[in-house]
Amino acid sequence: MGSRQGQLRFSHEFFSFHIVSVNNHSLTMDLAMLEVKANEQSFADYSQENFMPRLTAGNREARRAEIIAAARRCFSRDGFHRTSMPDIAAEAGVSTGAPYRYFASKEEIILQVAGDAFRVLLVPLEGLVESGEAVSPADLVTAAIEPAGWSQGVDAAGKIVPVDELFRCAVGAWAELLRHEDLRVSATRGFEEVRQQIASTLLRGQAAGTITDQINPDGASRVVMALLHGFILQRVAFGLEDLDGIRDDAMTILRGAGLLQT
Repeated sequence: MGSRQGQLRFSHEFFSFHIVSVNNHSLTMDLAMLEVKANEQSFADYSQENFMPRLTAGNREARRAEIIAAARRCFSRDGFHRTSMPDIAAEAGVSTGAPYRYFASKEEIILQVAGDAFRVLLVPLEGLVESGEAVSPADLVTAAIEPAGWSQGVDAAGKIVPVDELFRCAVGAWAELLRHEDLRVSATRGFEEVRQQIASTLLRGQAAGTITDQINPDGASRVVMALLHGFILQRVAFGLEDLDGIRDDAMTILRGAGLLQT
């Protein structure tokens, strides 16, 4: 009993300040409550700072790549417009607000995913351009058609991914160029850069005698890019499969037109 009275007495003494404040000095209580809240917030800040795990630069990049991969799967499956940020978060297995720690908006993620897709498409052509060697029309046609026969690709984070995801996102991004100005500007800049490199490569081939002077490098570079885009679209939309046969047919056409000297 004495122990219980002691507990009651302690409780009364503990809360007496608040009782007096309510009865006589409401302002005092308000200030006291503010102090309590401030202390609670300080503890919360301290807890977050000292007990929550910090992401290293490497971990942050890894998490960012996971979100991009999740977004690519969503965009490939459901399209850009039907995919929401909560959808991306759920696919990545993170909280709803987590993607916003790495990206300002869904549009920023779209730009990243589309950029990855376009880069993969251009790998063979860029390799040919950067080799510095004299090329033939056959080399360019092969490089333009080659990606349409792949089963896997590598994204910007260096991870191997199903190429169909990338191709579907690329085709979806082409449609978005009509409505998404930032994406259109970015894609146009990348397109022109690669096209001009191809034109320079054609000029190099003409100087080396591997490409006929009948070809206009500027116009021919657009034809090469059209082959690349066209075959990817046919694979995604129409189930194109016989890449070897198509490449042989393309060579026959070039040879018949007198444009293939090999």
